[in-house]
Amino acid sequence: MSTINRAAREINCKLVYYGPGLGGKTTNLQYIFGQVPDERRSQMISLATEGDRTLFFDFLPLELGEVRGYKTRFHLYTVPGQVFYSASRKLILRNVDGVVFVADSQSPRLDANLEALDDLEENLRAQGTDPARIPYVLQLNKQDLANAMGVEELTAQLKRYQEPVVPAVASQGRGVLETLRELSKAVLAHLANGA
Repeated sequence: MSTINRAAREINCKLVYYGPGLGGKTTNLQYIFGQVPDERRSQMISLATEGDRTLFFDFLPLELGEVRGYKTRFHLYTVPGQVFYSASRKLILRNVDGVVFVADSQSPRLDANLEALDDLEENLRAQGTDPARIPYVLQLNKQDLANAMGVEELTAQLKRYQEPVVPAVASQGRGVLETLRELSKAVLAHLANGA
């Protein structure tokens, strides 16, 4: 749920990158962070856990305009990939405005994708959020690898709603900004409709 800073005339929106371990969530955030001008973003904060980490930074995008006279500031988070960190995942999802599910396109990772997707839906429902109603984008990362499942096949396995699907190679920046743009548009439309 977005928060309003009336003094700064900003709406703060929380966007979470969710998915299996080593699927590319961190790579997405690092690429975005590198593309945002210094004066428009905060520092990147890394909260290390044993074997995994959570990243966070916020930024004020230039091109997205205003909602009801307020600028929008996006706070981007990753969640730890391993199911072992379920409590951290739930905490990071609290009051979320939009989610990117970063799927690992490698065929041996299909079960890990499905497990993480089920976990996402379960965690959203546990906090009273309908997964079908939250702004959501499915990113199919690592499409450049030899053992990557095709876009159509992977989409058939992982797409659950009417969400946009973006093929990506986050390590090369391909599809990363497109994914963020799709989610940003969905979040702003959600806000503009008073949801």
